[in-house]
Amino acid sequence: MLNELKKPLFVFDMANNHMGDIAHGLRIVSEIAEATNGFDFHFAFKFQYRHLETFIHPRFRERKDIKYVKRFTETALPPEHYLTMKDKAQSLGFLTVCTPFDEASVDLIESHKFDIIKIASCSFTDWPLLERVAKTNLPIIASTAGANLEDLDAVVSFFEHRYKDFGIMHCVAEYPTPASNLQLNQIDLLRSRYPHIPVGFSTHESPEDVTGVVMAIAKGAVIFERHVGVKTERYGLNGYSAQPHQIKRWLEAASNAFVRCGVSGTRPNFTPEELSTLRSLQRGAFAKKNIRSGEKISLGDVFLAIPTTDEQITANDMSKYTHFFATENIAKGEPLLESNTRRVNVREKVYNIVQQVKAMLKKSGAVVPGKSEFEISHHYGIDRFDEFGATIINLINREYCKKLIVMLPGQKHPEQYHLKKEETFHVLYGSVKLRLNGTSMKCGKGDIVTVERGVKHSFSSSEGAVIEELSSTHYRDDSYYTDPAILANKDRKTILTHWLD
Repeated sequence: MLNELKKPLFVFDMANNHMGDIAHGLRIVSEIAEATNGFDFHFAFKFQYRHLETFIHPRFRERKDIKYVKRFTETALPPEHYLTMKDKAQSLGFLTVCTPFDEASVDLIESHKFDIIKIASCSFTDWPLLERVAKTNLPIIASTAGANLEDLDAVVSFFEHRYKDFGIMHCVAEYPTPASNLQLNQIDLLRSRYPHIPVGFSTHESPEDVTGVVMAIAKGAVIFERHVGVKTERYGLNGYSAQPHQIKRWLEAASNAFVRCGVSGTRPNFTPEELSTLRSLQRGAFAKKNIRSGEKISLGDVFLAIPTTDEQITANDMSKYTHFFATENIAKGEPLLESNTRRVNVREKVYNIVQQVKAMLKKSGAVVPGKSEFEISHHYGIDRFDEFGATIINLINREYCKKLIVMLPGQKHPEQYHLKKEETFHVLYGSVKLRLNGTSMKCGKGDIVTVERGVKHSFSSSEGAVIEELSSTHYRDDSYYTDPAILANKDRKTILTHWLD
């Protein structure tokens, strides 16, 4: 229930504000119900049960000089009156909540069929009471005033191990609470420490103060509790209980806060006005030269400028994972449009390659330093990478060079040669079919082969392989492919840095 709330839950705590007068208690329920009209929240009414015969020591029951003994005994109601108020709240659409302060009161809560049971802050680590509460089938809300982190962890663990449906409330047990003592940052702590538990705010500040609930909403609280009452000529009201008109103002502030906070856990649906404004400030792509139909368009083929026309490709579209091809001739200076280009997104393909390579490295036992340059060589285009290509992890490139070459199962590396560098292949994992100047050889784990300058070489692997390449300095312009189609492919490499995360 609490973990599946579709709307925020506002709990109104009558406590002892019924003043021991059933008619006054029913009036509070009715007037608070009127104050909630028009608000799209879940609402609950809360009562407090104490079995005074056992809750107060027999020698102290008649004492008038002890604040809470006097308060509780003078406002006590028989169980049937509590049930009458509970049924009234239920009939007005409220969920019903009750706080027990002893085990006998938990029995009465079950008998009265409340919806939710509440643990007061003073009972947060009352383990005998918690054991009894945990035996009920009711959802639990627990206030945390005065609880240290060890106590918080212990109680949360206690309920989690009993598979209870529960939420926790940030609370300050000062009545009323000065604004300077609200400690609303504790909501952040509770949400980060217990991310799967609903977190709320039980408030005791001045009823005129609506800033607290607004800030609690902004911090992600979803359950809210406030003491309520009705001031009359006969009955006064304490400094932290809100009257119906104050509750209405409190709910209005909360409603406005939720509107301003917007959606949670996902990105919003951006307004057309916002998107239009942003687009008008984005640079559009224009042809820097005449581009032929069918030609792949590189960043060097365009210039970026405003104003951007409708349906124009913008700088924001031109990532290394998005390729554009002209579908018709585009004259120099003309815009690149959705209608005269074809877009190919390779992000998912690159991601899958990275995952396959990481799996191969893990299987091989090779350890790779963080932030090593990750080069995907796709000689005939990334769409044919599974057939022709290799992944090269550049570890060192000084006067000497070290790389790891990962061949996925079934991959072939086309024939090439180098004029400046000499290299040695050391097979760390799997097997490789290596071809040197037309002569083929099979290399397995542990084999070492040196490829001298000018030697044409290609290699492939049916099962996959990890090869350590040691060489003299690697030069970017020192790879000569015997297939001119590869040399014509200007975009045959995709370079990544942050790929191990």
